[in-house]
Amino acid sequence: MEHEGHRRRMRERYLSQGLDGFAQHEILELLLFYAIPQKNVNPLAHALIDRFGSLHAVLGATPRQLMQVEGIGEYAATFLSLLGPVARTAERSREGQRVRLSNRKAAVNYCIRLLAGEKREMFYAVCLNGQMDTLGDALIAKGSLSDVPAYPRIVADAALTHNAHGVLLCHNHPGGSVTPSQADLDATDTLHRLLSEIEVVLVDHIIVSGQEALSMARNGMIRRGPAPEGAEARVAVSDGEGRPPCGLKIDHLTITEDA
Repeated sequence: MEHEGHRRRMRERYLSQGLDGFAQHEILELLLFYAIPQKNVNPLAHALIDRFGSLHAVLGATPRQLMQVEGIGEYAATFLSLLGPVARTAERSREGQRVRLSNRKAAVNYCIRLLAGEKREMFYAVCLNGQMDTLGDALIAKGSLSDVPAYPRIVADAALTHNAHGVLLCHNHPGGSVTPSQADLDATDTLHRLLSEIEVVLVDHIIVSGQEALSMARNGMIRRGPAPEGAEARVAVSDGEGRPPCGLKIDHLTITEDA
């Protein structure tokens, strides 16, 4: 059949050149080959892009949402909805692989990847050694921190467990704005004081929404009270140009595709 030849050509194209040059609907079509084996899936791929707007949005949709597109059944919807969570889980499971977050861009990119695709608010503490290498990510809360009264102890326990010199906080705002709330500012102050007491530096608190992020340290939103002697010298984040966190103006950082 004609569509069988088309599938073969698409697979050969992928095997020879990867996904370079593939349009979003072609990537979806390639995926759908394995969920719907006996049907021309090109129209379905186009329909999904038309419905959700992008490949990213399709892979972030729930099975119920996907099944609202005519022709997408339970198996195909389940398969597509698995891909995003599997990729995120794989990213978080890189045991023993440390990532150096010695500049602002690296820290922001790391937080965006960590929180990618999350539909509800998630709060993480990224533990760092003295060279700004990641030691581990601790999930502190799902939903608002107000739902987890013991969150300061959980952050402190994570830092002590990893013998961390520094902690990078990050959480997402699924609603779309990266501007910190008063609750975000209060929680950051609380954690800064607590971590200082156990001689751990609060490096930054980064708020993420999609591909946009805000660094609270860079925008002067972390009150740098008295810190343990030598702690700031041990761990500090530059902005990639050798400048320390400074300024009061809210500065949104948008990550480009080639960052």
